Amino acid sequence: MATAIAIKQLGLEPILQIVCRDKNRLAQQADIMGASMFGVENFVALTGDDVTAGDEPEARRVFDTDGPQLVRLMGTLKRGEYMSGRKIDPAPHMFIGAVENPGAPPFEYRVQRVAKKYAAGAKFLQLQICYHQDRLEKFCAGVRDAGLAGKIAIIPTVVLVKGARPLNFMHNSVPGIDVPADQIARVEKAADPAEEAYLQTLEFAQHALAQPGVRGLHITDFRNDETLERLMSDLGRIRQVTTSSSIPNEVKDDHAYSA
Repeated sequence: MATAIAIKQLGLEPILQIVCRDKNRLAQQADIMGASMFGVENFVALTGDDVTAGDEPEARRVFDTDGPQLVRLMGTLKRGEYMSGRKIDPAPHMFIGAVENPGAPPFEYRVQRVAKKYAAGAKFLQLQICYHQDRLEKFCAGVRDAGLAGKIAIIPTVVLVKGARPLNFMHNSVPGIDVPADQIARVEKAADPAEEAYLQTLEFAQHALAQPGVRGLHITDFRNDETLERLMSDLGRIRQVTTSSSIPNEVKDDHAYSA
């Protein structure tokens, strides 16, 4: 939360992640209301990877809420009530998001989960990294066919790496991420692995931005900040920067800065 507040004070728009794994509903509500007091308006609800995937596996799991329940909790706060029914005046101004993983099973239920999170109040959807372009295509098409593409903004994730080692790490150690062997080999065998890894990320970013319902990208890196500006510049030449006129009205009207 402190980082989100600091980013806000720099004049940027942070998206604060609230995780089910770490805190109960009392602490979740306190964090959201505390951040709101400092002007943070964008929140995304995550279930959270199991603690055994991290470096402190002895930590105790909480999971008082699940992902859709946390989205619903955020929606309740936005309407001016705590979960207890106690009124909030004035209500916090919130733009609520959720997450989904188009690259991991059960594939047949992913769009149903999106519909459930949208019904709970989510207006944008941040996706887990997906190294299978066909799976991302199928997911975005499914969201569109369900009538949700104009109602919830899809934000796929791409990751900047310097070589094959981070790709192997994600494939072997990060739950829900499957990096095909041929993509790892492509980077390993390249004369310049860092450049090949960058070009691979650029390809994924271009492909993601071309999918129905996609309104932006979530860009992460493995200590590879120096290529972030290059990626943004290259994508700017490939695709015009999104303007307010290209954002669906139902999403735009609910955004923190729509007024």
